[in-house]
Amino acid sequence: MAGEASPDHHRTKEVNARMRFWRIVLFLPLAIAISSAAPSQQTVDELKARLQSMRPEDRGNIALEIAERQVAAANQLFNQGKVDEAQSAVKDVVSYAGQAGEAAGQSGHHIKNTEIALRKMAHRLADIKRTVPFDDQPPVQSAIDSLEKIRTDLLNKMFGNKEK
Repeated sequence: MAGEASPDHHRTKEVNARMRFWRIVLFLPLAIAISSAAPSQQTVDELKARLQSMRPEDRGNIALEIAERQVAAANQLFNQGKVDEAQSAVKDVVSYAGQAGEAAGQSGHHIKNTEIALRKMAHRLADIKRTVPFDDQPPVQSAIDSLEKIRTDLLNKMFGNKEK
């Protein structure tokens, strides 16, 4: 039946326009937040260069990220049979984990997060150690021991004897 439009027909158009407006208003900040929260995929070399230009108290997170990426790289390199490159990556893990621990210890910030990350890296290295030939295990074990020492120092800093 073709008749006149309902009296509130114009109201439906208003409601639809208002809903479209609010969808845009709510979606835009969400899209911006998601895009800014996505980590930029910098290479390890770029992170190393960036680390050198940072203030000492701000270096901890970047050093941890470098160490974590080097653990993953070492695992891949060992799997590919590139033992020398893998052991170089393991040395980088110890170096940058030490820098992260030192930065956290000096600044007093992010000690817990650094300790947790170091524990996870030590576990990953222990898993890697089980997969490599016996002759290639000592440097990996040495790295695990170094990470555990850094962790112990951080734990002592967090829970050590406090004067009353």
